[in-house]
Amino acid sequence: MRTILLSIAIVLGTVMLANAQKIESKKVFGGYQYTYNGETMNFNELKAIMKPVPKAYEQVKKARTKNTISAIIGSLGGGLIGYPLGQSLAGGDANWTLAGIGAGLVVMGIPISSSANKNAQKAVELYNSSVEEGTSTKIVTQFKIIGNREGIGLTMTF
Repeated sequence: MRTILLSIAIVLGTVMLANAQKIESKKVFGGYQYTYNGETMNFNELKAIMKPVPKAYEQVKKARTKNTISAIIGSLGGGLIGYPLGQSLAGGDANWTLAGIGAGLVVMGIPISSSANKNAQKAVELYNSSVEEGTSTKIVTQFKIIGNREGIGLTMTF
């Protein structure tokens, strides 16, 4: 009897964990970190998970695009800042106009990055609300009773 109760408790615990599919977000320096079932997610993985929820999918696509644009602009700005600094440290004549342009690009990339983070947060909220409503695709769990020469058992597939 004890093994039957233990088996039922394990099955119920597994089913409850399998259906807990919310995306969690945590504020970190420069944006958010997203986790799904304990694993850290990037924008491509978020996009794949959110595909069944069209509104969230559109928001995460916008966020990914803006994040890419921000990364390109920020990298260019950082390079334009770093080149004159390297020249100056090496004892050469630095072109500080390039550093100023680079600083402008970095400053220009900050609001784009912020907008990407807002879109990603909105996508996560939309996705999580659809999970709460039950409109999200959930893992289908099947139970079967099987028997063989070893005995009778219960299998769970998901």
